[in-house]
Amino acid sequence: MPDLPAPTRLNRPSGIRSLRLGDTKVSYAPDGAVRLRPLHLLPDTTDATWAAHPEYLDGAGLLAGSVGALLVEHGGRALLIDTGIGPHAFESPDGPLHSAHGGALPDSLAALGRRPEDIEAVAFTHLHPDHLGWACEPLLGHAEFLISEPEWADRDALDPRAAQALAKNVRTIAHDEEVFPGVRVRIAPGHTAGHAEYVITGGGRRLIAFGDAMHSPLQASHPSWSSGFDHDLPATAGHRHRLAAELAEPDTIGFGVHFADVVFGRIGATADGTPPSWRPVDA
Repeated sequence: MPDLPAPTRLNRPSGIRSLRLGDTKVSYAPDGAVRLRPLHLLPDTTDATWAAHPEYLDGAGLLAGSVGALLVEHGGRALLIDTGIGPHAFESPDGPLHSAHGGALPDSLAALGRRPEDIEAVAFTHLHPDHLGWACEPLLGHAEFLISEPEWADRDALDPRAAQALAKNVRTIAHDEEVFPGVRVRIAPGHTAGHAEYVITGGGRRLIAFGDAMHSPLQASHPSWSSGFDHDLPATAGHRHRLAAELAEPDTIGFGVHFADVVFGRIGATADGTPPSWRPVDA
């Protein structure tokens, strides 16, 4: 069973981390970081919840999270899942988001031995700004953009400039379609109308890149806790219960793009009878 994360890993954004799934390599490629207001992010929590879990909070009492992309490499080919924020920064005076910034993805790809032109396609989990940022920049203008059919159909809320930047390269994808060797999409609405996850298999293991189905490792222990960003709270909670059960199965790993410095992990039982919790997987 993987070890429990060191407390410091839960309140800092992740650096580059990689795993092998047989002949496929998956790597978290950081773009930046996000800081979130815990009571707004998870409205079912209370001050007492966070007093019991101070390891998740930074010195200002905010949740620290990661923002970036998942690089999938197989047979010399390269796919990105999401693209981070891009060269931008955001702040909000209220609500779940306190602040976020990006810009590091090109350097992260270089550190992983990849040029932007090596990326043949970007598969999006959904079209929120912290996932599509670099797709609106020249950096990835050559790549095909893979977006679930219902997510693209619901694009009216997008900034018109973002919609225009995406439109020229979009190919819509359907549930259970293979989008890259060993990578299948499954559509799990709730966070957004067409939110997608990607299941990557290889070497007898599978990895579920679950996008924003969960924002914090605490939701692995409390799957009924929906996020303040979720479009349909009951649908997301129901899906999260099913996802948590999957992530407790043997040889199954999750990828939580916002999960501080524990982006890869699985859900494991505890010895003291408390709810199963997120356990980092680093190899």
